[in-house]
Amino acid sequence: MWIVLTVIAAISMVVFFFSRSTNAVWGGATIGFVVGIIIVIFVAIFGDSFNWFIIWKAVVVGTLLGVVAELLGEMSTRLKKCNRK
Repeated sequence: MWIVLTVIAAISMVVFFFSRSTNAVWGGATIGFVVGIIIVIFVAIFGDSFNWFIIWKAVVVGTLLGVVAELLGEMSTRLKKCNRK
């Protein structure tokens, strides 16, 4: 399941990289990376060891949340255009 989500996240990152200068997809990936690092540090201190999979999953979830935010923004823009006509 995580491989499928990773492929979707990677494709969306490439698509949104070439679409505009700023977007929620790359912001979500960055926030996911930072949160993943913080979680991994706590797990490494209080738990067993450093786990790269936590960072990977946090980046994927952050990216997918960014995709959802972009899609909601696009829907809002289109609904505003429909209401003006």
